[in-house]
Amino acid sequence: MGLASLVLSGCFYANTSQAPIAVTYPYTEQQRMQAAHHWDVLARHEANGILRNERVRFLNLYFPDGSEEINGYTYRGSGGEFKRGFRSLLTSELVSRGAVLTTQPRVNGAQIHVDVEVVEHRDRGFIRPPVGAFTALAGGVAVATLPINNWTEPALGLIPAAMVADGISGSWTNTGNEEIIVTTQIVDDERILYSSSNIYYTNSGDRRHYAPERVNSRPAPTPTVSVTDSW
Repeated sequence: MGLASLVLSGCFYANTSQAPIAVTYPYTEQQRMQAAHHWDVLARHEANGILRNERVRFLNLYFPDGSEEINGYTYRGSGGEFKRGFRSLLTSELVSRGAVLTTQPRVNGAQIHVDVEVVEHRDRGFIRPPVGAFTALAGGVAVATLPINNWTEPALGLIPAAMVADGISGSWTNTGNEEIIVTTQIVDDERILYSSSNIYYTNSGDRRHYAPERVNSRPAPTPTVSVTDSW
């Protein structure tokens, strides 16, 4: 009995910790935004969501200007080139499907807001390779070695491995350290009638597509004249 108690107490302490143990999330996938065509794919997705929503599909919709002034500069708000392109693509998708978009606010109308948040990770831990990467590589090596003794030309043994690589490599891309959160909302006065957010990986060199875009230069300072009295 005493030995059993000692063993059980040892198991108890072996399965405890003074701090939470870091674990991973279940396997998920996230797409990378790296072409204007991908902006169009998102526009079609949002158009579908808007037109399926009974609260907004029959409203007069319009995009507000969205510009703001910061420290003497005028910015078009978050989103930059992406936001302008996405607004045009979303407008085309909605109009082609029968939605009513106006250039100015109207009765029975609501605003379409698009917000883009750029997220930069500066200290990411280890990220495991895509599921099946090691298995595919190991399988390719194994398959490549089998025909050597059976085929006349040993180099043909590389063909199966190449076929495996061609079959799976098109869905792989580097994870990267930058992401964007794209949120599309339809707002009527103070009511949010529709809201949809989507997250994508982006290439670090494409940051200017999504950052706020400055549209003017800092105004020149007003010249001052010093006046002194002379007697």
